[in-house]
Amino acid sequence: MTTNAKTRYRSWLINLLLILAVFIGIQWWKARPLATGPAPALAGHLLDGQPFDLKALRESGGGRPVLVHFWATWCPVCKLGQDGIDAIARDHALVSVALQSGDERDIRDFMGKEGLGFPVLPDPYGEAASAWGVAGVPASFVVDAAGQIRFSTVGYTTEAGLRARLWAAESLD
Repeated sequence: MTTNAKTRYRSWLINLLLILAVFIGIQWWKARPLATGPAPALAGHLLDGQPFDLKALRESGGGRPVLVHFWATWCPVCKLGQDGIDAIARDHALVSVALQSGDERDIRDFMGKEGLGFPVLPDPYGEAASAWGVAGVPASFVVDAAGQIRFSTVGYTTEAGLRARLWAAESLD
């Protein structure tokens, strides 16, 4: 390998590391206001009318972590990840919180139009989002069986990334 090629590869590596550092820094900056430690209370009625309580879901989950996902019908980034959230809901404990997305009928219409079936807790005034420190959507939290927030993220996250966090939270217990 020539000296010129070595210099070029070293330059690419430095640039890649700088881009990675900036990306990690931005993710950290965006996640600063998110709740940490014990998960805040989250209760109400799901779109299907069933009562919901995060604590009860955790206790009945057999020690598996729960994904709490904040989103909005008006959020284009949320739409990119909604199929992944729907897939995760089929095999993991999950509750989604629809932030300021209209009334229950509006959210039901959206879910039907998009062919989504994950459980939704409406948050028309942003009270739950505020308690969890959510200032932007999508935002996701992995809550372990003991009620501790193990991971949180804001912005687009892949299904694989969320599943990896759920797996890691389960492995840490």
